[in-house]
Amino acid sequence: MSEAVSRRRAIGMLAGVGAALAAGGCVAAPPPPGAGARKRSPSAGATGAGSRPGSAARIDALLERLTLDEKTALLHGGPDPAPLGQAGYVPGVPRLGIPALRLADGPAGVRVAKPATALPAPVVLASAFDPALAREYGRVIGREGRALGQDVLLAPMANLIRTPHAGRNFEAFAEDPRLTADLVAEVVRGIQDEGLIATVKHFALNNQERGRDTVDVVVAEQTLHETELRGFEAAVAAGAGAVMGAYNKINGTHACENKPLLDEVLRGRWGFGGWVMSDGDAAHSTVAAIGAGLDMEMPGGIRFGGPLRQAVRGGTVHEDTVDLAVRRILTTMDRFGLLAAHPPARPARDPDAGARVARKVAAAGAVLLRNEHATLPLTGAAARSIAVIGPTGHVPFVSGGGSAHVVPDRAPAPLDAIRRRAGNGSTVRYALGEDLYGRPLPAQLLTPAADLADRRVEAGRSWSHQGEFTLAAEEEWTLLVHYSGKRPGVRLDGEELFPVRQGVAEQFAGGLLGAAPDGLTVRRRTLTLAAGTHRLAVFAEGGAEGQRFRLRHTTNATRAADLAEAVKAAEQAHSVVLFAYEDATEGTDRSFLGLPGGQARLIEAVTAVNPRTTVVLNTSSSTTMPWLSRTGAVLQMYYPGQEGAAATADVLFGDVDPGGRLTQTFPADERATPVGGGPLRYPGVGGRQEYGEGVHVGYRWYDAQRVAPLFPFGHGLSYTTWEYENLGVRPARDGLRAEFTVRNTGRRKGTEVAQVYVGPSAELKLDQPVRALAGYRRLTMEPGESQRVVLDIDARALSSWDPEAHAWVLGSGRREVFAGRSSRELHLKAKAVVNSR
Repeated sequence: MSEAVSRRRAIGMLAGVGAALAAGGCVAAPPPPGAGARKRSPSAGATGAGSRPGSAARIDALLERLTLDEKTALLHGGPDPAPLGQAGYVPGVPRLGIPALRLADGPAGVRVAKPATALPAPVVLASAFDPALAREYGRVIGREGRALGQDVLLAPMANLIRTPHAGRNFEAFAEDPRLTADLVAEVVRGIQDEGLIATVKHFALNNQERGRDTVDVVVAEQTLHETELRGFEAAVAAGAGAVMGAYNKINGTHACENKPLLDEVLRGRWGFGGWVMSDGDAAHSTVAAIGAGLDMEMPGGIRFGGPLRQAVRGGTVHEDTVDLAVRRILTTMDRFGLLAAHPPARPARDPDAGARVARKVAAAGAVLLRNEHATLPLTGAAARSIAVIGPTGHVPFVSGGGSAHVVPDRAPAPLDAIRRRAGNGSTVRYALGEDLYGRPLPAQLLTPAADLADRRVEAGRSWSHQGEFTLAAEEEWTLLVHYSGKRPGVRLDGEELFPVRQGVAEQFAGGLLGAAPDGLTVRRRTLTLAAGTHRLAVFAEGGAEGQRFRLRHTTNATRAADLAEAVKAAEQAHSVVLFAYEDATEGTDRSFLGLPGGQARLIEAVTAVNPRTTVVLNTSSSTTMPWLSRTGAVLQMYYPGQEGAAATADVLFGDVDPGGRLTQTFPADERATPVGGGPLRYPGVGGRQEYGEGVHVGYRWYDAQRVAPLFPFGHGLSYTTWEYENLGVRPARDGLRAEFTVRNTGRRKGTEVAQVYVGPSAELKLDQPVRALAGYRRLTMEPGESQRVVLDIDARALSSWDPEAHAWVLGSGRREVFAGRSSRELHLKAKAVVNSR
């Protein structure tokens, strides 16, 4: 049989594969409780028109009555007459019963002006390897979005974690396409189970923040389909109501006017029938964008307002094209009941239920990276004498910055949770370790003196002060201004330290460093000050509502004092829990992968006097750890949401087994990553970002290049021990079936994530990974208990994208299948033959 004939037969076989394969999910989530009683779930079925009786006729009637002005008004955002603090607003057409739409950010909770459940970051959810939990997570957001007056949620984010430097990795799920697809699909279903329209973003290849609105992503067809598109395809199969176009270009064309992507792939190949909106100000044209399939411009109408109406009247855009975009929006609204005479009632918030899910997810996604000499869990003497060190031990790190930041109902500090759990018979000391918010400038530092510790300026008034201070020797200072309202001017030796630059957006709100514990905005600047006299000038305006500000600083002396205090606390305690952080936000990528500030020095000093130190990482993505060998344990909590303190204590004291596993590889050296090696590969040269790693994203690159990671994809320790045995693989109807036994060989109840990987096909002459994740199962077992795990490896997992045939082709012949605890701990191996049929 010729290769061409073989390919055609494989393509024909795959053509019959249904939506489950399109979603890429081999681990089916069980139906949610009560799902059978639902009259209609907007998540169910296809995303096209006609999901409600009479829908097409109803939409036809509305289109006939809409004026051109009214049609275009539905295709872009506008000012909200009664804003709720959401990200966008689309005015409806009241005379025809078309309601307005409110669109909220919400990858980790609903971002509006009111408190909402601040869930753990999506990367925490993904670390649980639990599609059923992902649906539960989505439901919390869906219910809260509806309760808080929202109609559309701008989430989830289906982009892959391609580089550890990317600033929004905490909003993503994984570096693996299949795991991302499984979880994105379930989050979409959960959101839409509650009647909120999910908007999967950012379509596509928005894998970095630096230059995101200008970078041209150059990617091969096979790479595109086998990596980045998998999560979006799964979201469409799950019924996502909307898709958000990305900022970047793809092979020379902006994503929001990329016809091959929007029209041929999204709508043609996948059958998407919802609407496509732009990311904020990501629409770069009128005629090309609407012609390519962009339906809605956000947040305003620069392209789809007046210019679109002029294009229709001038004949460069046919009104039928406008009608098609309006039809997609109205059809989706109708599918969710928003055009009904009596739209679905909005539910009440249930913050207690949201908090329970937040805590459950944070604990389930906790990844124990290292645990030497039974440092964890904290029991017996280890639990009776504890030193908690680090600023995020006292100030909880809830979420990252930008559109993922949520104002929580509450957010207790880990220190308080640890003290509560340790109990009255225990001693829990605290030391700051590193000062994030500075100490007040002494009033007598300046001549003439001025109290800058906490000043208030009345509305309509202004305040200023100029003074001098003298340093006996050169010293490094960090100056910080905390403020409400308009930023005060602070000049040192004639230089404005915190300039407000015209045309440059402020740093995205949220995160840890951008706001003080009392909510004031924080800006900081580190400089080396020479010995001698320095001039400081401060100017503040009260504005319409008044202003509050304070000027603070840290110095070599204050940093040395904080370090000494931490070392003393560690010496006096049996166990140390040291909280370390890395603050990430939308709009900025990480410049390096180590811990910022003096945290590495702090860890080294503390572990030198107390090796029973557990480092708890509140970081956004993978981190390099030159200090790793000195620690007793390392617990990765990422950004754990409002219940992160309780969840962290649950894991530290062993009330919950750390059941999370890494969804991204942690590199041993940041120069040795799929896109590492300096500026030639990341963030791109000459405005181009080439996806040179091809299909070898994440752990696949480490395997192909034989590079040893610090921690591999899928890694995570347990408080018990596990044994895998008796792997058998045989052909099944649509692929292969793998069976093996997992046994809890320890003395504690524990949670394990069993993982199955598949090797390449020798008969398929396409680039293929050394191994690719093909299935997984989250297991919880008692001591001594064993379970026979059965995982189906479907046709999609055994296929590659053929750029000549523009289709998936099955990798037939003999295939190797591996089972184990991570991508690098695969003790079981078997072979089976995949029939081409």
